[in-house]
Amino acid sequence: MANTNLFESIRGALLPSTDAVNGEGAPAYRRTPEGALALYAATGCLNGTFYATDETQLATVLMLASQVSPAFVARAAVYAREVAHMKDMPALLLATLSLRDPDLFAAAFPRVVTNGRMLRNVVQILRSGRVGRKSLGSRPKRLVQEWIANASTDALVAAAVGQRPSLADVIRMVHPKPADAEREALYAWIVGRPYREEALPATVQAYEAFKREPTGPLPELPFQYYTSLPLTREHWTTLARRASWQTLRMNLNTFARNGVFEDASVAAEVATRLRDPAAIARARVFPYQLLMAYRAAASLPPAITEALQDAMEVATRQVARIAGNVTVAVDVSGSMASPVTGYRRGSTTAARCVDVAALVAASLLRTNPNARVLPFDTEVRDIRLNPRDSVVTQAGQLAALCGGGTSVSAPLARLNKDKAKVDLVVLVSDNESWRDTRGGATQTMREWSRLKARCPDARLVCIDLQPYTTSQTVEREDVLHVGGFSDAVFELLSAHVGGGSAERWTQRIEAIEL
Repeated sequence: MANTNLFESIRGALLPSTDAVNGEGAPAYRRTPEGALALYAATGCLNGTFYATDETQLATVLMLASQVSPAFVARAAVYAREVAHMKDMPALLLATLSLRDPDLFAAAFPRVVTNGRMLRNVVQILRSGRVGRKSLGSRPKRLVQEWIANASTDALVAAAVGQRPSLADVIRMVHPKPADAEREALYAWIVGRPYREEALPATVQAYEAFKREPTGPLPELPFQYYTSLPLTREHWTTLARRASWQTLRMNLNTFARNGVFEDASVAAEVATRLRDPAAIARARVFPYQLLMAYRAAASLPPAITEALQDAMEVATRQVARIAGNVTVAVDVSGSMASPVTGYRRGSTTAARCVDVAALVAASLLRTNPNARVLPFDTEVRDIRLNPRDSVVTQAGQLAALCGGGTSVSAPLARLNKDKAKVDLVVLVSDNESWRDTRGGATQTMREWSRLKARCPDARLVCIDLQPYTTSQTVEREDVLHVGGFSDAVFELLSAHVGGGSAERWTQRIEAIEL
């Protein structure tokens, strides 16, 4: 009798054999260059990940960028900045165009360089030699000059915060021509050259006067200008009231240490700002950033911690209600304990991949309370979640399971074992499966084929949280690949389950107009 393990009959379309290996050396499918670059654009932070160093990630991005059209690189850079809300990756992709297609570089520049930090990122990458040049070149230099010349006083003062390079370094490189005496004095103030104080913008004059005698009202300058000055509690309260939403979230403990929340009315005022839906939308906050803020706020007044929970509910409510039987498979294996934005000495985030994956599941469960949640490592881990619990509570319960090897096929095998009726499976993982490997197709594709034989209209959405060039599934009509931490993931998910010929992730990027 033939070996049934080798010659098992598979219903449905013939499955493709693997053509690559993943970070664990296990069989996998190679992504297309466009698909891989899209994933790096949406999740790559140019830091070390569980399976790759920062140098490896940089080399991979440069290789992928050279394999796709310059137009796709430009659109991926814009997508990474405007939709995925990334910082270093859009700057890198833009920089690669400076030699390859200067016209596309110029077209994408204003879409990517939206503030001083992005300007400094692009300049640093261009001068590093890693994209083929060690100087700006004439067109990049002119674009940088124009950005500085056209920036408002507030934008330049904000851009002057930060180093390597500082805005002062950039101004020294490109020598922007001041349009008037005020701009001439401002450039001199930024770079540390002698200036006429009376010619400075009024807010900067007031700041210089405040530094000499730190009493009275605070001039309206960015928060960072005041952190090293001797301030009173009233000054810190003013800073809390003025701070942008993101600055407020990031500095709650700083404000607490300086007595801001000792006044219950101020704490209530800050709480109101934190839970304001319009402010949350403008801040482009990632839900995992709110989760980290909540965890770090244990010693803050209840009004603040409750507001952060409310903000989480607001930030995750964009998830649509999905008709039919929904299953969310959450990877809780050991590699998912790595920082979601990678390792970087001195600035590694406390947010782990498993935290983000758990938030995706909890968000889907919030709007789809009958969804089935299947945490897995090498097998499905049984857990009972209460859909009425907060997103923060549910995410914490899922993340607490983290550890073990990885079998991405495990949740699909469980659904097949249970003969479950399925309309949608959302699989959130780093896709580094290795405990379920065998020849031919991946076990994940085998299990998906079995599920499709039972539920022919079922769809699979694979949400990737780490930038790797392989996957455990092949993208096709019923299988969507998408990556990242932003709301765009849920928008694509909703489009995919709508039926018909859903738009591919890479097609969304290719449709961006420059």
